[in-house]
This record gives sequence, C-alpha cells and structure tokens, in this order.
Amino acid sequence: MTVLTIEEMAGTLGPRQAIAGLDLGTKTIGLSMSDLGRRFATPRPVIRRVKFTVDAQALLDFAAAEKVAGFIIGLPMNMDGSAGPRVQATRAFVRNMEQKTALPFVYWDERLSTVAAERTLLEMDVSRAKRAERIDSAAASFILQGALDRLSLLARSGDEFSA
Repeated sequence: MTVLTIEEMAGTLGPRQAIAGLDLGTKTIGLSMSDLGRRFATPRPVIRRVKFTVDAQALLDFAAAEKVAGFIIGLPMNMDGSAGPRVQATRAFVRNMEQKTALPFVYWDERLSTVAAERTLLEMDVSRAKRAERIDSAAASFILQGALDRLSLLARSGDEFSA
C-alpha cells in the first residue's frame, strides 16, 4: 500500500475504476463510493468501529465488494492548519493498513466537511436521529467529491496539454 498525492493517484487510476472516500471517526468509519466515471460520490453505510483488525477487515471486505481502486481519507487538520491528535490517529490507521492492502490512500484535507454534511442534511429536513447515523457517510461523500472534482480538473488540464 502506498500513500499518494491526488496528482499521483490521477496517474495510476485506469479508466472506469471507482474510488472510495473515508471519514475516520472514533466510533464509525464513514464510507462513500464514486461511480465508475469518477464524477459523483454516493454515501454508503458506516462501519461501526470495534478494534483495528475488525475495522480493517470490514474495510477490505467493502473494498473487494465495491472493486475499490484506492481510498481518499479525510485528514482532520485544525482550522489553523496544524495537525492535532486526530491527524496522528488517521495517519496511524493508514500506516497500519499498509500491512493489509496494496490499495493506495490519499490524504484529503477535510476541514469543514462534517459542517457541510450537517448543513446539507438539515436542508433536506433529515431528523436529528437520522442525521446522527448518516453524518459520517455524508462527510465521507464531501471528502470524496472534493477529490473527484480535483481529479476531473487534473484530467482536463492533461487534455489541454496533450492537444
């Protein structure tokens, strides 16, 4: 497994390969999936965290079932750009995943993704109880959509240079 930049991942992905978005929380792992054209992020059910080995296997099972080509994982930077304990925990999770998979991971700045997800769910008039169970996957979709938009921009830039 490798940690890549989004630009490096753009160079490694083949056509019609889907990628997954992850929002790593203390109690759940929010999941989302791209379509094969890598245009849209769609929330998936969360993984309830138990312990690393169980969490990792659930994530790998999800990746196998969905034919995931790589992961975009939210990096919860502080608003001032510094890295706190949650960033360290996310990096440790990815380091531990290195022993279990060759699938690449890309860190994606997730500042305000949960706020945006919460706002969207409120606008959709989702009840408080349902928001609580959907927030992590909605945040994973915001994280993944940001990366998909960047991949699309990189692809268009590459087309301009090759013309």
